Amino acid sequence: MGLKLKNVLPMFVFLLLASTAKAQSAALDVTSAKYGGKPGSDITQALEKAWTDACASTTPSKIVVPKGIFKFVGTTFKGPCKAAIEFQLQGTLQAPVDGSQLPKDDTWIGFDHVDGLTLSGGGTFDGQGAQSWKNNDCNKNRKCKSKHINLRFHVLTNSKILDVTSKDSKNFHVNLQKCEKVEINGFTVSAPKESMNTDGIHIGRSTGINITDTTIGTGDDCISIGDGTKDLTVTNVTCGPGHGIAIGSLGRYPEEEPVSGIYIKKCTLTNTTNGVRIKTWPASPKDSTASDIHFEDITMVNVGNPILIDQEYCPWNECKKGVPSKVKISNVSFKNIKGTCTDPVAVKLACSPGLPCENVELSDIDLKYTGDKGPITSVCSNVKPTINRVAQPLACATGAAAA
Repeated sequence: MGLKLKNVLPMFVFLLLASTAKAQSAALDVTSAKYGGKPGSDITQALEKAWTDACASTTPSKIVVPKGIFKFVGTTFKGPCKAAIEFQLQGTLQAPVDGSQLPKDDTWIGFDHVDGLTLSGGGTFDGQGAQSWKNNDCNKNRKCKSKHINLRFHVLTNSKILDVTSKDSKNFHVNLQKCEKVEINGFTVSAPKESMNTDGIHIGRSTGINITDTTIGTGDDCISIGDGTKDLTVTNVTCGPGHGIAIGSLGRYPEEEPVSGIYIKKCTLTNTTNGVRIKTWPASPKDSTASDIHFEDITMVNVGNPILIDQEYCPWNECKKGVPSKVKISNVSFKNIKGTCTDPVAVKLACSPGLPCENVELSDIDLKYTGDKGPITSVCSNVKPTINRVAQPLACATGAAAA
């Protein structure tokens, strides 16, 4: 009897482990008979059912949208869920062209209160936003109706966004709010330069976000960093077309939180209107801070304003320009920034007269002006930067302290 048990128990354990592994790897294919999704049709209900099943599973699940083009009206996939979920998009999800057919809020696809999400598969989220851009008057009408964001992540934790594409969003492509420990790798944003208000990746009130090996072409900031962002690392990102990589705008609303620990490294910007910048509104309703912000090893190719601090940011003239910004900027470095620019003012540090910038460093700056509007130059106000290995035209001589 003892020998029989000895032989049977290992087999039982093996079968149990095999069964568990099979359960963990079982795919919830939205085109299966259970969910009924079909290429060319609306699979909103099929995806919602698959999410409900995955979210209720006590073992990790995989939702699969196979290759093909699928219509998707939109929804927000809500947690918390009982185990990790991989959402594998191999094909293309298309939003309705007409925004009135989308959800009532401003989100096409959302993930809310989810821990352990992996969004992968090499597929495309196509917002079909061209018609919305044509009808967008937000550049002159601040009461304009908000368009739909392609992907909104709210309270997403311990998650990954890998090797997928956001295409032609009606509004921002990606918005992360109140997220923690999220990796974005191999991500692509694809939209033309005329796509208004289509920030590639916007981050706000989030901690521990890591963006690597990502390509962004759009009609607004490639990456915009809002209030409350901490411990953000951006590495090996290519940007263009677009408005560059921006901290802010900050200092417009009274409830804003400080920004700190921002590292932008080894990025290339091509044919963008700006390079790397920090922008804050004048006449801020309360004091705030933006600190420990570092730009390093950045290549500029035909960029308008490569290096910019603008504490008089005031689009649409909706501010009191004569009242200083109350956002204190400190511990900022621009290191090893090289390439070409299309504006003769290659370096502009316009800090607040009420709260001058502190501990700003310019090191190894080598920029060439490709235009014919005069010699390349730099402009500084309310800042005394430390200068290391920067040619005189770019050395921000006004108020600068050479090192």
